[in-house]
Parts: sequence; C-alpha cells; structure tokens
Amino acid sequence: MTTTRTDGPDLLGITLAHRMMRTDLHRLTDVAGRIAAGASGCTDRRAAAIATWINTLCDEIHHHHTSEDEIAWPVIARYAAGSVDLAVLTDDHHALDPLLDEVRSAVRGLTTAPTGSRGPAAGELAQRLARVRDEIDEHLDAEESGLFPVIERYVPAAEWTRIEEQVRRKGPGAQFVLPRMADVASPDEWAHMRAVAGPVPAVLARLMRPGHRRRERLVFG
Repeated sequence: MTTTRTDGPDLLGITLAHRMMRTDLHRLTDVAGRIAAGASGCTDRRAAAIATWINTLCDEIHHHHTSEDEIAWPVIARYAAGSVDLAVLTDDHHALDPLLDEVRSAVRGLTTAPTGSRGPAAGELAQRLARVRDEIDEHLDAEESGLFPVIERYVPAAEWTRIEEQVRRKGPGAQFVLPRMADVASPDEWAHMRAVAGPVPAVLARLMRPGHRRRERLVFG
C-alpha cells in the first residue's frame, strides 16, 4: 500500500548524472561525425583519448543502470508499489547493454585504423553513438517525466540519500565525474550541491579542472 509524502528527496544528483550522459553522447556523436566527414583530424593520440573517454562513459552508463536496477528500484517498489512500472525501465537498461558493446567495438576500430584513414571507422562510431544517444534520450525523458514524480511523492529523503551513497561507492571515479558535473550544472544547482555535499567536491572539481580541460580539448577539439 502506498502512502503520499510531503517531503520528497533531492533529485538534483541523478538529474545532473542524466545531463552528463546526454551531453557527452551528443557531443561525442558530433565529434565522430566531424572526423568521418574529414572536417577534423584524428591522430593516434586523439583516437586513444576518444577511446578512453567513450569507454569510461559506457562504464558509467552501465553502472548507472545497474545501480538503478539493483539498488534504487527495490526501494522505490517498496514505497510506491503499483504507482510505476519499473519493469519497462529495466527492459530499456537490458536493451542498451548490447548497444554499448557495439560502441566499444566501434571505438576499437577507430584506434586500430591507420592514422590517415580513420574516416570510415569514425563514421561507424558516429552511427553507433547516435543510436545510443537517441535511446538514452528517450529512456531518460520517460524516467524523468514518469518516475521522478513518484520518487518525490513516495520515497523518504533519508532512503534516497542512502541509495545515492551506495551508488557513489562504485563507478568511474571523481576525476571523470566531478568536472563534468560542474560543467553541466547551473550556478544555482552547483551552489545547492555545495550546500548539500560540503566544500570538498567543489574543491576537488576545481583542482581536477586543468587536467580535465586538457583531455577535453584533445577529445572534442
């Protein structure tokens, strides 16, 4: 039996996680397309940097979805039974796994292609990324419009905090996450994150930013 809550959890963290994934998928698809069209070069060093970024992003997406299936969904079901069909979202997660594997395979093709002839491999990568991009956009639109209101209504704030703590114990690591999170957050959102999490994440993001910017320029130009 469900009960209505008046003090819902803070969903900014998951909102920013979604925004990071969307942002990266869109701009990586664009980069691969530009390389395929000959509008941007791709040295061995750049191909390796693109592969590292894409593989880490694929790991992040898989971790995010696995954490939802194994950690978040059971809690939501306990508090909001009958209010949302979580099986549909889980089916989306399972359908995305082979698409992520195709992206990983395509980026291997980019790194192993001859330095001056990476256009076809980049074109294949752009197609695979575009498929994941579109599937993720559709999936997250459904999750944010259909599931977020249910979480806010039924799941206690303390329970959601425990979910986030468990999810953070694994994943791609702060060096990949924090600078990207700072980039996609609005000033008000970042100020809220600092108020909730304390000053340490913001300080780490600032310290990590120079290295992150170097990698970003190499990957995205």
